[in-house]
Amino acid sequence: MGTAAAYIETGAQPARALDGDSDTERLISKHAALVKRIARHLVGRLPSSVMADDMIQAGMLGLLDAARKYDERQGASFETYATLRIRGAMIDELRRNDWAPKSVHRKARELSAAIQAVENRTGRDARDEEIMAEMGISSAEYHKILQQSSNSRIFNLEEMGSSEQGLLGMVACAASGPLDNLERERFRKRLTDAVASLPERERMVLSMYYDKELNLREIGKILGVSESRISQILSRAYARLRVRMRDS
Repeated sequence: MGTAAAYIETGAQPARALDGDSDTERLISKHAALVKRIARHLVGRLPSSVMADDMIQAGMLGLLDAARKYDERQGASFETYATLRIRGAMIDELRRNDWAPKSVHRKARELSAAIQAVENRTGRDARDEEIMAEMGISSAEYHKILQQSSNSRIFNLEEMGSSEQGLLGMVACAASGPLDNLERERFRKRLTDAVASLPERERMVLSMYYDKELNLREIGKILGVSESRISQILSRAYARLRVRMRDS
């Protein structure tokens, strides 16, 4: 049994699907460690109920898909292409098993609506106390909503105007044509503009979290605040992005 088949035999895919495909075997064998690395990084950002083994199995499916569909003529390296497919597969698995109650998603939408109302009225970034007043809630309840929405934010990019699969998939699509590329560039421009419009501290935390791929504890140590405070800042930034992506 080949290396790839041995991985896939865990349940991700029938081993016979790879018979005779030495290029696929080679790519999967060479990049299996990439799956584990991405899984560990993702699990480190999520509640303890998310198991690394589940993410690895989903990621192996993404790697298999990447190995079969990769076209070097598209210009991206295989590792770049595979990373997007692997993360997309893991996020799909998370979405299928979303642990967040509907009430959490509802409160996150209400938070965004409050931010939008305040900012439309004042013409500037909404402050915490203004958001609380708009929602008619206490400081304790407000911070509880931020904390809860922090745990579910990975599932909610569709409320910003695109699905999580869309964000990753538009870049990773093997059969991208001129219209696909145009839509991808438009989305990137909207997202870039929306991030640039955020308050400086929220932009900084987003950059460290997504670009530098630091976890909450590492960001908190750099900024001299608690891990839970970083989580709240991310949640508030995400709520603003949801509004600004929708309005753009």
